Amino acid sequence: MVAHDEIGGLLPIKRTIRVLDVNNQSFREPEEPSNKRVRPLARVTSLANLISPVRNGAVRRFGQTIQAIYEMSRGEQDLIEDLKLARKAYHDPMLKLSIMSEEELTHIFGDLDSYIPLHEDLLARIAEATKPDGTVEQIGHILVNWLPGLNAYKGYCSNQLAAKALLDQKKQDPRVQDFLQRCLESPFSRKLDLWSFLDIPRSRLVKYPLLLREIIRHTPNDHPDVQLLEDAILIIQGVLSDINLKKGESECQYYIDKLEYLDEKQRDPRIEASRALLCHGELRNKSGHKLYVFLFQDILVLTRPVTRNERHSYQVYRQPIPVQELVLEDLQDGDVRMGGSFRGAFSNSDKAKNIFRVRFQDPCPGQSHTLQANDVFHKQQWFNCIRAAVAPFQQAASPPELQGLPELHEECEENSPSAGNLHTQRRVSTVSSTPQGEVDENAYECGSRVRVAEDGRRGKALQAQPGIRRVRDKAQASGKRKETLV
Repeated sequence: MVAHDEIGGLLPIKRTIRVLDVNNQSFREPEEPSNKRVRPLARVTSLANLISPVRNGAVRRFGQTIQAIYEMSRGEQDLIEDLKLARKAYHDPMLKLSIMSEEELTHIFGDLDSYIPLHEDLLARIAEATKPDGTVEQIGHILVNWLPGLNAYKGYCSNQLAAKALLDQKKQDPRVQDFLQRCLESPFSRKLDLWSFLDIPRSRLVKYPLLLREIIRHTPNDHPDVQLLEDAILIIQGVLSDINLKKGESECQYYIDKLEYLDEKQRDPRIEASRALLCHGELRNKSGHKLYVFLFQDILVLTRPVTRNERHSYQVYRQPIPVQELVLEDLQDGDVRMGGSFRGAFSNSDKAKNIFRVRFQDPCPGQSHTLQANDVFHKQQWFNCIRAAVAPFQQAASPPELQGLPELHEECEENSPSAGNLHTQRRVSTVSSTPQGEVDENAYECGSRVRVAEDGRRGKALQAQPGIRRVRDKAQASGKRKETLV
């Protein structure tokens, strides 16, 4: 809760939270605000509160079922309180004090108020089904009828990325920052910032499947609610899938709109047509420069983050690489020296870790990018994601198309690979020519079947090239041979 003085300043009001001390039956005030809710002790009105742990499994399960339903109801009540708090303590004061415009607040808060009746409706239905002793015989039919209404959150969740970006931008305004800091220090916030309140609906949505499974776990197998609860789980999973799909499309379009092109030749219709952003994040190139890389469903785009007039955008770096023309190479730690400094030429300290390479199949564009992730985990994420994206196109291609590809050098980097680097060990993600039924042990990473190439005829072609030799490891399980180009 926030009060305003006559000159438009903000005065934090100390709200007394009365907490019952069980030992002396007196009330005390908390010393500091906490992010945990503090509720007064209520009278025993539910049979669940009277059930003590006993050996009788049926009675214990009965009490646990009531407790699981109670937890769902309590969570709904908490959500309603937080949605109302976000409006009264944040939205309305900032609008009244002209800290933000109505348009900006609408963009950040969305239709938050419209979801309160939705959750109040569930509480009313559960209350109507609750007997005087606090028990609920059936809740499955209530949930099956109510859960589809959560599709209303599609728009709110889809707007979260843009809302968060605008909020972060507005925090640069001293008035906004001062207001939010005062709220954070007030007891009502429970040490949660504004975005924590705005993100509560999303975090609540992902809890519904867990709550439903908990109710099922404590429901007897012969109870009529079991089938309805299983149906309810399928319904909420479908709702979450639809929300995630819509949110993914919105996120994809958000970043597409922020791309800037230095050359019209960089524009590719596959970028504008993208509806899914498979992976994105910060990587470094061989010169040590930070790049922000986007892997859309059909094309890989390397960019440089730029800021002009407080507007963040991404300047496209070099030519985007269509997934169907992309070759992915896994480089071993120390294979490539990063940084390009004069000092690094006489030291081993610049040998890079967590690196991989992406390039065009066709050598004509002449582009190859050696990229470095922050750690081995992020490297594996990138590698698996890119490999899964290129796999369908690789399976459609024939192995001869990949024969005799020349070594490509990094574009616009200070150090070109030396002659010795031609012998650098690389693992190239390529097409498998193994007989049907033989699957490599890494075939199902990232949900995509990716196989390591093995072709005798292709091997002869590679052996004919100077500076390249083949190292073959026989797989013990199937007798296959894996290729590692060195």
